[in-house]
Amino acid sequence: MHVKAPVVAGLFYPATKQALSMTLQALMRDADSAAKARPQALIVPHAGYQYSGPIAASAYAVLRPWAEEIRRVVVLAPSHRVAFSGIATSSAWAFATPLGEIPVDRAAVERLADLPGVQPLDEAFAQEHALEVQLPFLQTVLAQFSLVPLIVGDADSDDVSRVIETLYTPDTLVVVSSDLSHYLDYRS
Repeated sequence: MHVKAPVVAGLFYPATKQALSMTLQALMRDADSAAKARPQALIVPHAGYQYSGPIAASAYAVLRPWAEEIRRVVVLAPSHRVAFSGIATSSAWAFATPLGEIPVDRAAVERLADLPGVQPLDEAFAQEHALEVQLPFLQTVLAQFSLVPLIVGDADSDDVSRVIETLYTPDTLVVVSSDLSHYLDYRS
């Protein structure tokens, strides 16, 4: 069984379990968590935690009341390193962080195999940070969950919609990993 190892631990977030746990606890402690209903989806930034951590924590904090209800997370993250058309799936059975391994929902990944624009492409995951930086937050907030990791290249919006429609159930959360901006100053 192939486990996808982290590639930005120690760069975008702490590399040890203890340091990462302490960082996440501090970020989550300071996060506002007001929400009246369980979100079906979140849009969360994916920079290093020193830049995007407080904003990411505020997004994940709203999940606290529903942590036991969310059993699967679909993460859609843009490709930064590999140019391709469509949506990439991974052959990994789990994704690892310093906090442990997250099992991949292989049955869900297989259901995507025949959809237009979806393709297996492990190279898209090899050095990608946009998906990986979401995982420790999810491990901190949710009780137990499986992962559907997806890297999005130059994809048709209808193809992305079909993926979400195919996978969405009441116990599923969709996370869209996003850049805040590469062009604004730090304060903005």
